[in-house]
Amino acid sequence: MTEKHISLADRAYEAIRTNILNLTYPPGTQLTEAKLTADLNMSRSPVRAAIKMLQAEGLIVTDYYKSMTVKELTDKDIREIYQLRELLESSAFQLIFTSGRWEEYSYRIEEKVVRMCAAASDIYQWELADTNMHLEIISIFDNERINRIYENNMSELIRMGQCSVKNGMDIQETNENLKKMVLHMRENNYETAYAILKSDHFTTGKETALG
Repeated sequence: MTEKHISLADRAYEAIRTNILNLTYPPGTQLTEAKLTADLNMSRSPVRAAIKMLQAEGLIVTDYYKSMTVKELTDKDIREIYQLRELLESSAFQLIFTSGRWEEYSYRIEEKVVRMCAAASDIYQWELADTNMHLEIISIFDNERINRIYENNMSELIRMGQCSVKNGMDIQETNENLKKMVLHMRENNYETAYAILKSDHFTTGKETALG
């Protein structure tokens, strides 16, 4: 019985979390136990357990009157996370070249770009692939603490990325630019490769996320 209860709670958690991340429940959406049990066709017990997990994760917030909403993405959130990304990824990208591993990482990143291209028709799946591409860049650090920083901000990264696309960031153009970035990496052309990363993912990405 316990295993079944845990399994149902985990299923409820994954379903609600996915609906938050893929913007089925956009930032600011008001949620109720009744709505979630109806959406998931589950009883209140596993849904209640899932809500507690999502509250602990910060994806669902509760006000003084115990009204539940999907956590908003403020302009401050977006600016802070993009600042964090640029600080970490610019250093990581430079290290890829100074450590002499540009060719190796060109192929590693290219694999992620291929997945982005395959997911181009699905904004959520494309954003998941894009996030994995960025994780590949910071993997050069081989630093578990930095990985945890990204993991702790993953839900915001995924939701912000989709907001960027909805506000005008062009998936096809971004994919093509990343293909060019990979080719410049393979030629050990740091300046041009980084300029593409900065333009698409730290400038355009942030501007469109802010709307």
